Amino acid sequence: MILYLHGFRSSPLSMKSRLLAAQMQALGRSDEWLCPQLPASPKQAIELALSLVKDVPVEELTIIGSSLGGYYATWLAEQLGCRAVLLNPAIVPLLDLEQHVGVTTAFHSDAPFEFRRAHIDELRAFAVPAISRPARYFLIAATGDEVLDYRDMVAHYAGARQTVIDGSDHGISEFANYLAPVLQFCGIDPKAGR
Repeated sequence: MILYLHGFRSSPLSMKSRLLAAQMQALGRSDEWLCPQLPASPKQAIELALSLVKDVPVEELTIIGSSLGGYYATWLAEQLGCRAVLLNPAIVPLLDLEQHVGVTTAFHSDAPFEFRRAHIDELRAFAVPAISRPARYFLIAATGDEVLDYRDMVAHYAGARQTVIDGSDHGISEFANYLAPVLQFCGIDPKAGR
């Protein structure tokens, strides 16, 4: 089972989640793919994620998180003991998101949502100062990320499997090139299906 957690202001319509969903469908494994729309509240986002995977055996679960979703995925992987794939993950979002307090819209929708100062406080509860078992993690970080510093990511996931892309961007525009290794890390043969 794969649980995909999108980033701040993103959605299940993000390019990376659509590519992964299409690949899972092509492999006949759509029933092993979850990608919810996350609420603005970090506490509610974590509660939603936990409710979706509560009956999934930990050895069958991989959480893929992009940006802020990577921050959530790290905390969840530490709590549950599952694998996690981090795509340009946020390491200290408390600092980065301060500028986004207020009403804004998602990238794939005109529907407004409010990111409150209380949400920044909620983020503190999900900080992971250091990962406990690096072998459970696969980091994909882009040196050209215009939002977050890839060096923070590399340091935070020291000892984990890492792919550092020279250049690229925060959204990892060439993510299609990384579908196969991501799925393999999730325990899925990208050519064989079930």
